[in-house]
Amino acid sequence: MQRHMSYLQKHPAITRSRVNNFVNDKGQWKDVNIQALLYDLRVSGEPHIKLEVWSAPGQERPSFKHAVKQEFLPAKVGQMFGPSWTTHWFRVNVDIPKQFAGKAVQFLFDSSSEAMVWSAEGEPIMGLTGGNGSERHVDYLLSANASEDEPHRLFYVEVACNGLFGNGNYTQRPQDRDIYYRLSSAELVAPNPSAWALFHDLEVIVEMAGRLRSESPRSWQALTAANGVVNAVERADLSTVDAARSISRAFLAVPGSPANHQVYAIGNCHIDTAWLWPFAETRRKTARSWSTQLGLMDDYPEYRFTASQAQQFEWLLQDYPSLFKRIQQKAQDGQFIPIGGTWVEMDCNLPSGESLARQFLLGQRFFKEHFGKTCDVFWLPDTFGYSSQLPQIVRLSGAKYFFTQKLSWNNINTFPHTTFRWIGLDGSHILTHMAPSETYSAQCRPGELIDSLKKHKDISYSNESLYLFGNGDGGGGPLRPMLERLRRMENLDGIPRIKQSHPREFYEHVEQNSRELVAWKGELYLELHRGTYTSQSNNKLWNRQSEFLLRDAELLSTVASMGPRHGPAFDYPADELARLWKLVCLNQFHDVIPGSAINMVYRDSREMYESIISSAKEIRKRATASIFGPSFACADEKASAFALLNTSGWMRSDIVAVPESLYTRFIDPKSLMQIRTSDRAAYIPVSNVPGFGMRHIDSDAISSMQTVEHPVRVFKDPDSGYVMENRHVRVTINDVGRITSFYDKAQSRELVPNGAAANVFELYDDVPGYWDAWDIEIYSLEKFKSLNASVVSIADQGPLVASLSVCVPISKASVMTLTISLAEMSPRLDFDCEIDWHENRKCLKVSFTWDIYSDMATYETQYGIVQRPTHRNTSWDMAKFEVCGHKFADISEFGYGVALLNDCKYGHSTLENTMSLSLIRAPKSPDEFCDMGHHKFRYAIYPHSGTFSESNVVQEAYQFNVPLLQIPTSSEQSSSRYTPVAISPPPHKHHPFFSVSDARNIVLDTVKRAEDDTQSYIVRLYEAYGGHARALLTTRLPASKVAKVNILEEPMESDTEDGQCGVRWLTHSTSLEVMFKPFEVVSLKFTT
Repeated sequence: MQRHMSYLQKHPAITRSRVNNFVNDKGQWKDVNIQALLYDLRVSGEPHIKLEVWSAPGQERPSFKHAVKQEFLPAKVGQMFGPSWTTHWFRVNVDIPKQFAGKAVQFLFDSSSEAMVWSAEGEPIMGLTGGNGSERHVDYLLSANASEDEPHRLFYVEVACNGLFGNGNYTQRPQDRDIYYRLSSAELVAPNPSAWALFHDLEVIVEMAGRLRSESPRSWQALTAANGVVNAVERADLSTVDAARSISRAFLAVPGSPANHQVYAIGNCHIDTAWLWPFAETRRKTARSWSTQLGLMDDYPEYRFTASQAQQFEWLLQDYPSLFKRIQQKAQDGQFIPIGGTWVEMDCNLPSGESLARQFLLGQRFFKEHFGKTCDVFWLPDTFGYSSQLPQIVRLSGAKYFFTQKLSWNNINTFPHTTFRWIGLDGSHILTHMAPSETYSAQCRPGELIDSLKKHKDISYSNESLYLFGNGDGGGGPLRPMLERLRRMENLDGIPRIKQSHPREFYEHVEQNSRELVAWKGELYLELHRGTYTSQSNNKLWNRQSEFLLRDAELLSTVASMGPRHGPAFDYPADELARLWKLVCLNQFHDVIPGSAINMVYRDSREMYESIISSAKEIRKRATASIFGPSFACADEKASAFALLNTSGWMRSDIVAVPESLYTRFIDPKSLMQIRTSDRAAYIPVSNVPGFGMRHIDSDAISSMQTVEHPVRVFKDPDSGYVMENRHVRVTINDVGRITSFYDKAQSRELVPNGAAANVFELYDDVPGYWDAWDIEIYSLEKFKSLNASVVSIADQGPLVASLSVCVPISKASVMTLTISLAEMSPRLDFDCEIDWHENRKCLKVSFTWDIYSDMATYETQYGIVQRPTHRNTSWDMAKFEVCGHKFADISEFGYGVALLNDCKYGHSTLENTMSLSLIRAPKSPDEFCDMGHHKFRYAIYPHSGTFSESNVVQEAYQFNVPLLQIPTSSEQSSSRYTPVAISPPPHKHHPFFSVSDARNIVLDTVKRAEDDTQSYIVRLYEAYGGHARALLTTRLPASKVAKVNILEEPMESDTEDGQCGVRWLTHSTSLEVMFKPFEVVSLKFTT
């Protein structure tokens, strides 16, 4: 028996510990393991390195040109810099010592934070990430092979006082607190290439020994090789490194089988456009991360790197134009791959259908303009669920493949597929892949590749997968050690084969070689982060308002610029509208609108929304004046009448509340039927305001409105509480603010079951497992208290509107007041709420229990609806205890239903016959001030006869969100009074500028000027209820031809026998017939 023989097979765990300690870069063995061999030489301080610094004032992020002109002061290692979010520019003078001759020389600069190296000429060279995390990258190569007379070097380092993930642990401390960062190193080093090569060999071999199955011969071979390397290396004799490498190389030289699983590897750095840092810092993160990748591409020609989000590319173009040109060149060479096709990696739950369309329109156009092609892969690895309309929108945007991995985060059910065909709401499908490594920030380690095979759920259909590597979220991207490990694992027995490639190559290979793939129909619901439907409620309100305002602004601008008008000439504000849409899309990033970013982000976001709303209103005002004439541009104080503009596509009747500041200019208050008690606004009934049309109202018209045939009333019943009644319904509200009866007169039907109630406020404990702003957990439903109103009183007694004023104490710190209103002409019951909210980890919901039986509830989604179960039969049903809906949720049975409408809320649930709406949350991280303060929002109950498909809920929810627009006018200049007015001159003065008829399930959603053709305009419509339709679309704008186009406004291939894509002009008419499939989105391009 050999006395020094290895017995590792008898004690593998001990040997694994030994080899792990030999490569470990942390801990007590660094001075005796391979870490001690990685550098031959080190020097620091003067005369070799001279450091000077200039600190920018406040949180300014000055340009290179500005910074280098400032006065620099001496700096030294060990000095602290800060506070958080400040910027410090270092001027670095370097003289390489003669003893470095013949060696590569690196400058190691660790500021414990993020930094950027700049050349003396102002060229961004590479990013640095300090600290001791796995993302650490502090080396800047000065010379690949130094001579004895190296020239003097001058360069700059821009230090940002924040880490890759903000400022410390965001779950424990605010991100805008004062933190100082230590300059921990600034030195010249000469790396030992052989030692580094051996280190990278061992990183692969040691992990294979630990991750391969214990019964695998290859696992034992890896452990034997690693152990042999440790035995071969003598720290005092560097020549032993080469001998040790012969052992490692022999192991790494064994190729894998051609039949092994094929992994397509792609570098990325997934930079969150804002999250634990503000938007302004993302602009620098992008430059730091991407400049680093360009340097790696030069050294590793096989390397492929992909980046999404056109917004980040545009920022780079604006801030770092020379770097942008270098990226364009690398893109042309095929190494830098723009991908995704969207403006940002957006949330897919909350944005409207048109917002998702604009994400692609803006993104694809940018990539086409600057890189010569659009993207065919929709790239969205990290968002919180995926709408069922995405397959259609993706297809209509020129893409056909989809990548994500987020559903691996499900916390109840494991999603059953990896590679599959995702079928959307309308039947469109896209080839979808979810990386089985279950990450987009892999580190190029064998264990991740083993998982790519082990966790692949569709291996029987497809023997390949995508593998995304590189530090992400905060940027950084792939590092040199990752690429070194990839080279060693490219074709290595024991793990899948690796090929660095464009993601398109993977998808094309799947299409060509995979057997028939499985399909998944409908939404890809993420069983996590359900709180994002509710957190940061003001942002959700402003988003909804912005979407509708931009719709109106584009519609009216199109008419004003392309149709006949009565006012001044109007130039379509294309650039300004594009700017506003970019801001809307930017704020729909998947960590902004969901409510999961830091407070600094929401301060910026608020300013952006203020700009959007202000500018959109101004555009709308100017366009209206151009269409109708100067009388529609007068100020309130000069008004002698007003007009009501209906921008929806159908006839509307309503009761409007005209502000006192407007009506007192031309109306005697004594002639009014009702004045609201809270603010002295005048209630005025209007009927049959044409879709895309207008009515004028002046004092004579008001005087003619003296009676109400069926007035609404409210009174106190001593037995049951407060009764609100009109010709449609009778509603009873008890003394604590709950609805105990909701009676439909026409149907003779009571909606509230005996012993139940509606409009019940419930305050839940809201303490999730970890992700504070992100999550509402199912156990939260177990712990809550119901809230009672302390005061209920009559506010308005009719005859047009009856209302109650209700005060609901929430806690000692929070209170809600609401006005419950019933109008004379509608069965809809409105709730206008104001809340002062100062809670800690609480969630406020309102619930409604109805005498309706249905296994499914209906929720609005983008361009359509989604139905979800009202029971919890399975774990999949149970997981949807909180779901996303847009303007409404509906529960219906045969013959009858009730819809719950809202103006800014998205978190819904329906369990059996109880509907709930989440109103507001109080998480404390990452924004410690999330939702604290004053809020206003509205919701409503809308009963209807028939099932949902037979109702007008879609239209009613739209009207609830978009009231008739009141426009002050001068009656002296107006030609008509209380009569319909066309948005075009005679001979069509009684016709709207657009109308849709013969198909009530069709919604005209968008009118805009074409992107690249000033003589054309786009009309976008969709089928809203889930059925076929033959609609008649009439336009009063000039049009000589029409074509069906996609979202990018490119002609679509015909899918009909007549070759006209289901669009046909009617003979001698301004109307055309348009065919729709269920939930189809149709875009038409009209050319004058």
